[in-house]
Amino acid sequence: MKKMRLRAFIYRVIIISIVFSSFNETAEAAPSVSAQRAIVIDQDTGRVLYEKDAHTQSRIASITKIMTAILAIESGKLDEEATVSSNAVKAEGSSIYLKPGEKIKLEDLVYGLMLRSGNDSAVAIAEHVGGSLDGFVYLMNKKAEEIGMVNSNFENPHGLDDHENHYSTAYDMAILTRYAMQNETYREVSGTKVHTSPDPENDWDRKWRNKNRLLTEKYKYCTGGKTGYTKRAKRTLVTTATKNEQNLIAVTLNGPDDWNDHIQMFEYGFKNFDTVIALPQGEIQDIEDEFYRDKVFIKRDVLMAIKKEEEDRIRIEYKLLKPEDSWKNGKVPEVVGRAVVYLEEKETERVPVFFKNDETEEKKSWWMFWKQSFISIIGVKVDG
Repeated sequence: MKKMRLRAFIYRVIIISIVFSSFNETAEAAPSVSAQRAIVIDQDTGRVLYEKDAHTQSRIASITKIMTAILAIESGKLDEEATVSSNAVKAEGSSIYLKPGEKIKLEDLVYGLMLRSGNDSAVAIAEHVGGSLDGFVYLMNKKAEEIGMVNSNFENPHGLDDHENHYSTAYDMAILTRYAMQNETYREVSGTKVHTSPDPENDWDRKWRNKNRLLTEKYKYCTGGKTGYTKRAKRTLVTTATKNEQNLIAVTLNGPDDWNDHIQMFEYGFKNFDTVIALPQGEIQDIEDEFYRDKVFIKRDVLMAIKKEEEDRIRIEYKLLKPEDSWKNGKVPEVVGRAVVYLEEKETERVPVFFKNDETEEKKSWWMFWKQSFISIIGVKVDG
């Protein structure tokens, strides 16, 4: 009897070992990063895929310049020439070697800011866009509040350690980068490896090579980012990466081995998560209410970043207005409710549900029919 029990125990141990061995082969362990604080998020959905002390306020050094760059781009002044002040030239640290009184396009200043981390460029941008350093800092904090950077405060456009009250978090910097990456010009600047800028005082152009080695040599999926370093902040880094149409953002603060940290975090995200369409754009198919059936739609795909085992844990709930008698006359509101997306019963996103008015579509199609007929008869365009 004892032998049988021992044999059964051995079998259980073997089976359990096989199960755990199999699990370890399919599941990727969370990355082990050198950085004091770190995060990787899905750019399209905002889902946090991995984090380490990501909400603690810290000094951030030159990744501050992501905010400076996006404000300059959004100002609509990239084609304007900025006049470089002596104050800008005196900025300490990294420089693109501007000269007092020099005139240079704001666009080139943004490239010098992002690729070479020019502190002189940061001050020149701030003075041109904000009117003064204080004016630009106001714009920085206003934008931070607008996009939900609740644990951040900016005191300068470059991230130097000249103000005690200049800080952010890994999470907030991911939010900022996600916002900036929606802008096509920012994406282009951030992902540029080399930029040339005219130098009016010399016979050759300036050539700026990007300091982001993840982009230029270390990781083929990297699409951009910003480096940073000060004595107090240590090494800081923000990068973006795309693989198989999945877009990720990584941030590290005080990361002595930040290049490898970012590669590890990206690989973890790409291996363990997929971006899927939880709710497709267009007509909503699974509506039971007879009034709304075949009449409601959403205007964009709702994306989710999920693990493979989470696919069956997505739930969609439609919250629609109760139809009113007056709607029978074609006075149905454009927005008649919302679709709420849940993952494991936690709300992840909500989008408006629109009503498709057949009467309006019918009138439009008849107008187009008669318009085209009229054009073909008389042989001219009626609307220029």
